[in-house]
Amino acid sequence: MEPILFARSSGAAGENEITPRGAILFSAFASAAALAGCAPVGPDFELSAAIVSPQYKEIEGWKIATPRAGEPKGDWWSVFHDPELAQLERAVVISNQTVKADEANYREAVALINEARAGLFPTVTGNGSATRSNGVTNLTAEASGMWMLDIWGLVRREIEANQGSAEATAATLANATLSAQSELATAYVTLREEDSLEDLLTRTVVDYKKSLTITQNQYNAGTAAKSDVITAEAQVLNAQAQLIAAGVTRAQEEHAIAVLMGRPPAGLSIPHGALSTRVPSIPVQLPSSLLERRPDVAAAEETMRQANAQIGVAFAGYFPQISLSGLLGYSGNPFAAEFETNPVWSFGASLAQPVFNGGLTGAQVEAARQTYKSNVGTYRQTVLTAIQQVEDSLVGIRVYSRVAKVEAEDVRISRQATQIALNEYRAGTQAFTAVVVAEEQQLTVEEALLATQAQIQIDVVNLIVALGGGWTESKLPDALADAVAPAPPPPLRSE
Repeated sequence: MEPILFARSSGAAGENEITPRGAILFSAFASAAALAGCAPVGPDFELSAAIVSPQYKEIEGWKIATPRAGEPKGDWWSVFHDPELAQLERAVVISNQTVKADEANYREAVALINEARAGLFPTVTGNGSATRSNGVTNLTAEASGMWMLDIWGLVRREIEANQGSAEATAATLANATLSAQSELATAYVTLREEDSLEDLLTRTVVDYKKSLTITQNQYNAGTAAKSDVITAEAQVLNAQAQLIAAGVTRAQEEHAIAVLMGRPPAGLSIPHGALSTRVPSIPVQLPSSLLERRPDVAAAEETMRQANAQIGVAFAGYFPQISLSGLLGYSGNPFAAEFETNPVWSFGASLAQPVFNGGLTGAQVEAARQTYKSNVGTYRQTVLTAIQQVEDSLVGIRVYSRVAKVEAEDVRISRQATQIALNEYRAGTQAFTAVVVAEEQQLTVEEALLATQAQIQIDVVNLIVALGGGWTESKLPDALADAVAPAPPPPLRSE
């Protein structure tokens, strides 16, 4: 943008031309303005190397992913093939209040880019006044301007810092969205676990009632003691109490899902269902892919970029500030027979060079450098944590899948043991205590299998989220473009 320049003169028409001295100053200011295009001081950002292993420790048995057009892009929960879960998840981006707050934070960060960018342009102020004295009206109109030349790149570094902040905020928004979706999926799995537990306990109550009937028949026939009947009744009551108690956890998970969807608990009712035992096939990508697929890693990277730019902002304090100022206006009586105006105009330049400030600038530069180093450490730790979360989920799925196979066999054998004990009791060759032990063992192993199956599903959710879900760094909005757009679209929508 061309600089706004003024010369100073007053008096009759023709006396306000730029003098040779004014032409020299004009040329000097134009040269100074051209210097505003110099490269900004301070270090340019370079991404610090993250501590990334070539592959995962728990990768054995897993397939390294290859790009596939059919893979979910955003709707990562579709791998579970559960329409109810899909319907619940889609509401998170629309109505979750934490996500809305983070989206507002992004809008604020974009506005701060515009605020910093305003420093690249001159500030022009208009003033007007009207006075009447001794029957004479005098009108005055002036326009004054001030332009701080960004020769050392202070403003450009501030824009860069605010851009990094906006990109970090956008990544934080994506991470909050992914986190809320993950929490909802986990709550949904737990809710379905409780549904399946209710089904299991309902069947158990029915089975225990059958055992109670057998003991009553044996007692009536005189082949069993009254204590057998009492023990059988206690079993039924205990199972009924467990069945009732299972509704508490289910209700709490349903409430949690409603809040994650941005609704009050009373506004959601999820129909009864069963826990899925199907484990989705999830191809695992290399650890280095997490640098692009994890929104929290992207947020840490952009925070690093912001801190690096702040070093340049602080370093600019060593250099002088050069500014241009000017004024243009007129005054006169518009009601006079011969309307005459008295033009007033001026221009000037100023330079402010720090001479002594007690080491303030050096301390600010050092503080900015240490902040950057701190953010480098945070970035590297975020990457390590991301890799750990993938490893934890991989080992969880692998080990618990083996456990589930053993427990499924244990359930099969326990059911056989219960039936044999019950048949022997009917035949009078076994005490009822053997039936009680067998039935309690069967319930224990069936509950353990159910819990293991639920944990596998939760680990699958954790693995998908640890791999970045359907998010990639390319989904980060261009904060600099959004800053100049009149109405930027909502960022980070699923493809």
